[in-house]
Amino acid sequence: MLNLPAWQRSLDAEFGAPSPGCYRVQPEDFIVDEQLDFTPENHGEHLWLRLEKRHQTTLDVVKSVSRLCGVTLRDVGYSGMKDRVAVTRQWLSVHLPGREAPSDLSESLAAVGIKVLAQARHPRKLKRGVHRTNHFTLRLSGEALQRQHFVDRWEALCHHGVPNYFGPQRFGPEGRNLQRAEALLAKGWRKRDDRQGMMLSTARSFLFNELLSERLADGTWCQPLAGDMLMLDGTHSVFTVDTVDDDLVSRAAALDIHPTGALWGVGELAEYQVADYEKRLLARHPVLCEGLLKSAVKRSHRALRARLISPSIEILPNAVVLSFALPRGSFATAVVSELIAHPDFA
Repeated sequence: MLNLPAWQRSLDAEFGAPSPGCYRVQPEDFIVDEQLDFTPENHGEHLWLRLEKRHQTTLDVVKSVSRLCGVTLRDVGYSGMKDRVAVTRQWLSVHLPGREAPSDLSESLAAVGIKVLAQARHPRKLKRGVHRTNHFTLRLSGEALQRQHFVDRWEALCHHGVPNYFGPQRFGPEGRNLQRAEALLAKGWRKRDDRQGMMLSTARSFLFNELLSERLADGTWCQPLAGDMLMLDGTHSVFTVDTVDDDLVSRAAALDIHPTGALWGVGELAEYQVADYEKRLLARHPVLCEGLLKSAVKRSHRALRARLISPSIEILPNAVVLSFALPRGSFATAVVSELIAHPDFA
């Protein structure tokens, strides 16, 4: 039975392991603001609502909106799933052709802890994964802040980027989603057993983290290698390199390009130096790798590193407040785990 390992951190070699600390003591310590790169057009069949929630999941909000508007869950769109123990802001869309939302919708949502910040009409449903970034405001406290190297660790992340791990929430409490995924893939994945594809996503996330951890261990997580598929910063545009020259090394050092790792599935394996990492991954986790191939999920790639966008730090008497944005799909917990030791990252 698979269990979550202690994956490599990027800063331990220079600063040692982080000291204990606290985050998310209350939802207000973890604020997430989803950012689109467009705005609703003020006309159309879909009502878009910018909502703020506290201590609820995105799916909790979707259920409340569908119930109050008298529509099915499929009529409600959203871009990203946001943390439960947090204060988060994001757009949702509701398909309301030819009719208005209930006049008391804002009051009814407020009664269940959801605040309407803005609303507008738009011709199309809000689709998954269309937001550009998430902006985070995090409050950290505890012993780690008293250590000499805390600010140095933060500045190193700002300068070199952050290992783009999938966060522990992807794997469920005590890694139980991973164990469910392993069992499902061992017997043969079927759509009816995994309607939303969550188990496929869990398995692919685990394999990605394993590969990233190995490249962290040997110092190649932010350095292009022969056979790497490189991703342009701020986009999902990729290109493969057979050889690495000084220009690629300089661009990677400037965080203009990032090496990627496979999200396992059907497709061509890597070549050259990168092929060895994938062969070792297949040897260590044949049930997951082969099960994903049999499921017919398509192979894709994810950057091994994420750049902190507009980072800042505010030092308070007994806490620090960190502010930064990350590309969609990147986890703020990957940042926090480099700065403090906490049971979530054990």
